[in-house]
Order: sequence, then C-alpha cells, then structure tokens
Amino acid sequence: MPPKKVVAEVKNEAWMLGKFSTNLKVGLVGLPNVGKSTLYNSLSKSRHAEAANFPFCTIDANETRAIVPDDRFDWLCETANPKSKVPAHVNIVDIAGLVRGASNNEGLGNAFLANIKDADGIIHVMRAFDDEDIVHADDKVDPVADINTICNELRLKDINFLESRQAIHKKNEAGASTKSPAHKKKWDEEKAAQQKYKDWLEEGKDIRNCLDQLKTPDFEYLNEYRLLTAKPVMFAINLSFDDYKRKKNRFLKPIHTWVTENAPGAAMIPYSGAYEDSIQELEKADMLAKCEADGAPTALPKMLRTAFNMVNLIVFFTQGPDEVRAWIIRKGFLAPKAAGTIHGDIEHGFICAEVMGYDEFKAAGSEAEMKKIGRYRQEGKNYVVADGDVMFFKHNSRKK
Repeated sequence: MPPKKVVAEVKNEAWMLGKFSTNLKVGLVGLPNVGKSTLYNSLSKSRHAEAANFPFCTIDANETRAIVPDDRFDWLCETANPKSKVPAHVNIVDIAGLVRGASNNEGLGNAFLANIKDADGIIHVMRAFDDEDIVHADDKVDPVADINTICNELRLKDINFLESRQAIHKKNEAGASTKSPAHKKKWDEEKAAQQKYKDWLEEGKDIRNCLDQLKTPDFEYLNEYRLLTAKPVMFAINLSFDDYKRKKNRFLKPIHTWVTENAPGAAMIPYSGAYEDSIQELEKADMLAKCEADGAPTALPKMLRTAFNMVNLIVFFTQGPDEVRAWIIRKGFLAPKAAGTIHGDIEHGFICAEVMGYDEFKAAGSEAEMKKIGRYRQEGKNYVVADGDVMFFKHNSRKK
C-alpha cells in the first residue's frame, strides 16, 4: 500500500483535474507591509501595483501574467531560430493585505477573501526582516504569528461558508427525501462531506492536509466549494539582502518548523524583496552579471516555476521555423485534450500525436537523429502528455 503522502498527492491531482481551465491564478497573500506588492512588481517586471509604507495600499487585486523561465524552451528556440517565441506564463494576483478579524470583515476582509477564493494556489509572503521605517500591522515582526493569523482567518471563513451551505442543505432536505434513491444518496454524500470538512477545520486542520482521508465523491464538492484551506500553498520568505546573501536569519528555523508541521511538502523559498526590486529593470545579461558579482542569485525563476507546478500545470512544446511555443495544460491531460489547446478542430479530428521526449531530443540534437534512433514515436488518444514533450498532431480537419 503506498504511503499516505503519495495517496494525498494522487488524490490532489485528481481533484485539481476536476477543473478544466488552464487559465489558473496564484494569489500573493500576507499581512499588510510584508512585501506582497513589491514582490508582485518584481515577478511581473511591472509597476502595476503601488508599493507604499502603509496598510492596504493594494485595495483592488492586481493581476499580471509572469513569464515562467524554462531552459527547455530557450534551447528549442536556439535550435529552431523561430520568427515567433511564446513562452509559458503563470497568472499572479496581488491581493489586499489581511488582518486579524478578516473573516468577520475587519479591515479589507471582504475584498481579501473574495479575491483569494478566485485564486487556485496561494503564495504566502512572510516578512522575516526588521526595518523601523516599515511599519508592521501588529507592531512586531513575527512571521510565525503572522502565518497563524492568516491560516486561522482562512479556516474561519471556510467554516462560515460551510455553515451557510449546511443551512441551505437542511432547508431543502425534506424535498430531497422525495427524490430518486440515486438523488437521495448524492444528497447524503454531500451532507456528510460538509460535516467532515467542518469538523477538520474546527480541529484546526487545513483541508489540503486531509486529502488522503477523502473518498472520490468528496473531491466533487471541493471543486464546487473552492475552500480556501484546500488550495495548494508555497511560502515566500522575505529577508534583508544581507540575510539572503549569507543564507542565515533568526526567523528561518521557526518558519521551517511551522511549515513542516502545518503544510508538509510545501515549498519554502527565501528571497530579498528589496534586492529583487533593485535588479528587475536590468537587462538579462546585466542582471545575471550583477547577481554573480553580488553573490546573490535571483530567487524569482524558482518561485515562478514552483507556482506554475503547484497548481498542476505542465507544458508541451511545438517547434518550427515560424514559432516555438510552450502550450500550458493540466497535468494528466490526454493527447486529444492537449491538442485542443491549440485548436478545437485538432482535438475533434485527432488521429495521433508525434512525440519526442525533451531530454532525448536534446541528447540526439535533431529531429532527424531522433527518427534514426527510433525515438520519434506516435501516440494515440490514450497517451498522457508528459511535461516537456515536443509534439506534432495529425488530425482530420473534416472530422467533428
């Protein structure tokens, strides 16, 4: 029997695949003045979000598409020298700062919780630097206390949501009892799921940590409810430049302990918001040169790749002299569904996919060599597309 962690990962993928869209959002979440808007600006290489030294400077959620760095895409572009290059991206949302009591609409609670509900994954931005010139919402820098505040508010909001759903369910229960046995069974399943989620939340558990205890029907309701504590998470730890460079900080150990206990498996990425902000306007070559001279590599490529993978997105590539493109799909897509991201007619008339695994393609050096060694293969409609596949689809344009 596989370990619980593996079971949870498989079930999490099954749940996420319940959503067809690949236009997913990752929300930057944190208390006021932890560096969310500065990080957003750096990730997007824009100045869409106002960064200022007072709470709630971001009132409306800002959203941008951030390019996901990918060495595979770069190599394909080098070999094809295409007229057009279209890399993968991830949608980043800068969400208004949360304070204690947000679940009861304190501060900008309504705005925060509405925007985070629309996000598919969460980057918790944690302040782990001292600066007397930048105020803290609780007048004390304590990232573990901050994350506890946020997670408590998210659990309370989920409880409030489930209580409202239970009330509606109870109101309509008499009518449900007169329906077919299949309808009654589904009704009872949802009722049990609602109570199960609520019990876990009241015990201080996040839903994402309980996936291994769910049955298949439960994931249908997770898709519908979009509970805040069910969303995948990662942690961006904002350090001073000196602490980031020397990889030491008095807050890192307690943060690591908290994440290990409360969000096992979640990524923790230290970075320096001030440093990232100072280098993002540089040209790529100048940025790399400065990072090397400073002994402090940018953390943003890793952050973006982690955010992309966190919401179960992968890419396949198409390559030619006209265009190299990274096509964004959900992990687990079959070949026809992947073809549909290019055009619906290709999906409807799907015949087969011609596939080269990226690593093999790079090692071989060319499509001709891949054919010569027998690694240029054809796959049918049941093929599960792998991350990094280089693909060409054959289809019948007349087939509907």
